[in-house]
Amino acid sequence: MRARIRDFFQTIDGWIFAVSDYHHPHGLRSLLRYIPDPAGERIADGIRYRKMDFDQAFDFLRQKRPDYISDLHVVPPSDLLRLYDPSPGLRAIVGGDPKTKKLALILSRAGVPWDKMGITGSRLIGLQAPDSDIDFVVYGPMWWRARDIVERAKREGAVQELDEETWKKIYSKRNPEISLDEFILHEKRKGNRGMIDGTYFDLLFTRDWDQIQPLERGTPAGQGLIEATVTDCEFAFDSPAIFRLDHPEVKEILCFTHTYAGQALPGERIEAKGILEETASGLRLVVGTTREARGEWMRSLSLMEKATQERL
Repeated sequence: MRARIRDFFQTIDGWIFAVSDYHHPHGLRSLLRYIPDPAGERIADGIRYRKMDFDQAFDFLRQKRPDYISDLHVVPPSDLLRLYDPSPGLRAIVGGDPKTKKLALILSRAGVPWDKMGITGSRLIGLQAPDSDIDFVVYGPMWWRARDIVERAKREGAVQELDEETWKKIYSKRNPEISLDEFILHEKRKGNRGMIDGTYFDLLFTRDWDQIQPLERGTPAGQGLIEATVTDCEFAFDSPAIFRLDHPEVKEILCFTHTYAGQALPGERIEAKGILEETASGLRLVVGTTREARGEWMRSLSLMEKATQERL
C-alpha cells in the first residue's frame, strides 16, 4: 500500500487512522485517532467524532478489532474506505482557511512548490476545532528551505515566535526528561514552530517517495548512555528522527519521540540515553522506546555550552 507518515485514512467502520510508517508489508501501519460518537466534540460531514489518545485507541481496538493490534495498529487494505493525502488536502482547504493559506503563500512565494507542501492532523480530515493547531507538512529536502523561509518570516514579522505560555504548554504536554529551560533552548534553535495570526503551527517533515528505504530491524541490547559527535542530520526531523554519529560503537540514534527531533546539528557533541539495539550494521541507540520516554533523552552539549558562555 502506497502511504506514508502524515497521511490519514478512514476504514469501512468509519474510524479514522493516522499513518505512522513508510512501510506496510502486512497492512497499513497506523494509529487510530477518531471514532464516530454521538457525544463527540468534533463534526465532519454531519457526523460527530471523538478523538482517541494512544491508550484509549489500543483499548478500543482490543475490544472491537483485536486483529488490528500489533506494535502499532495494522489495518488490512481491504478495510480501507478513503485515504487522505496532505498535498491535495492543502489545496482543498486553503480557500476557507485563511491562516493556513497565509503560511502556504509565504512558503510558495519563496520557492516551495505546492506539490511539496501539505496539511495533516485535524485540518486534513475536516475535524479541526476553532483553536486547532496547523500541522503543516513539507516533503523531502524542501523542508529545510521551508524552515529557513519561516525563520526569515519571523524576522520580518509575517510569522511570530511562540510566546512563553505556549512553550510551557508544549513542555507540559510532552513532559520530557530535560528541564524547561533546556527544552526551550533546543526548541527555539530548531525553527520549525511558530505562530501565524495567533495560531500555533508546526512544520512537519515527510520523506519524498525516492528517499524511502526500509528501516533496519534491531534486537534490544540493554540501556545505553553515550556521548558522541553528530555527523549527519538529513532525517533529523523525520519520524523516527535519525542522527548519524562519530562514536566507536554506536553508529546512529533513532528518536521515536517528536521531542528530540532536530535536537542537534552536524559537528555537535551530544549526550543521549535510551535502549541499545544490535543491527546487522552495528549498534544504535533508540530514544523514545515508550510513549512517555521516561529515563530517555537527547541533548546537545555543544548548544548548552555555547548558551552558558554567552551568559557569562
